[in-house]
Amino acid sequence: MINKIKSENMDLLFEAILTLETVDDCYKFFDDLCTSIELKAFAQRLHVAKLLDKHIVYNNIVTETGASTATISRVNRSLKDGNDGYNIVFDRLREKGLL
Repeated sequence: MINKIKSENMDLLFEAILTLETVDDCYKFFDDLCTSIELKAFAQRLHVAKLLDKHIVYNNIVTETGASTATISRVNRSLKDGNDGYNIVFDRLREKGLL
């Protein structure tokens, strides 16, 4: 999948993200870059992934997050068969005591 999205523009986007130093920087950049709906979808997927990582059942995830079962299934598939992106982030958040 990574090869399908890899490009100079994507590299520049990710390099730009890596320059952000604070949560406030992130709010400013992502508010300029994305719609509020897009940002809420990203946050929801991360929340779903966090709950799946804790082995919470789908019905409880739907209730807590409002995510569709299709979204939950997609996130679950990424957790199991993806590129370990969620796990990288979760491990780093745990190291910082944020998860």
